[in-house]
Amino acid sequence: MKKLLCLALVITAAGLAARASAAEPNTLTPEEKAAGWKLLFDGQSLKGWRGYKKTTPPGPGWKVEDGLLKKVAKVSGGDIITEEKFDNFELTWEWRVAIAGNNGVKYLVTELRPGAPGHEYQMLDDTGHPDGKIGPKRQTASFYDVLPPAADKKLNPPGEWNSSRILVQGNHIEHWLNGAKVLAYDLGSDEVKAALAASKFKNAPAFGDKIKGHIMLTDHSDEAWFRNMKIRELPAK
Repeated sequence: MKKLLCLALVITAAGLAARASAAEPNTLTPEEKAAGWKLLFDGQSLKGWRGYKKTTPPGPGWKVEDGLLKKVAKVSGGDIITEEKFDNFELTWEWRVAIAGNNGVKYLVTELRPGAPGHEYQMLDDTGHPDGKIGPKRQTASFYDVLPPAADKKLNPPGEWNSSRILVQGNHIEHWLNGAKVLAYDLGSDEVKAALAASKFKNAPAFGDKIKGHIMLTDHSDEAWFRNMKIRELPAK
């Protein structure tokens, strides 16, 4: 009986340790590694990132602090992109913004179209930032200025963490927010063509085409924080 009890305690302790390890920010579990996930942010450096249209590292407006990637308010850092390009992928990350804050993650990013480098997953204080008052196509989890997210999305307030996910597989794209899919669209569809024609990107050449591109974090001069940025490549759909 004592041996069984000791064994149970050992198993329980091992389970708790495994869960604690899995909860460590900016790390990958053995299961995630086996599934092809890799970190875009290691919690210690900006390795793997550079300035948009630059060969130099991110500017002083981007800072690693307490295991977080921080966009420093009112300090220029410029938009930054991954050194690597991605085609079909699943991207997840956690983020928070300051009150009235604005930031975004762009994907399918090219350096050949600086006025409209890629599609943006908007990250915003929906009620406190002027963009949010324009309408849902400018609010969190939208395809910025093109398609709105679900009206019943769950968004945590400024200063609290949100989790997001982008899926790109073939021409199919999904935006997720806090565990729920809030937007899905297909590149080249009539819906997307009409939405692009009514957006600020209507005259941007080839905007809306599927390309292999970088991931971008934007610099809107507002304070924002990122952690647990992970990506895995997927087969074409």
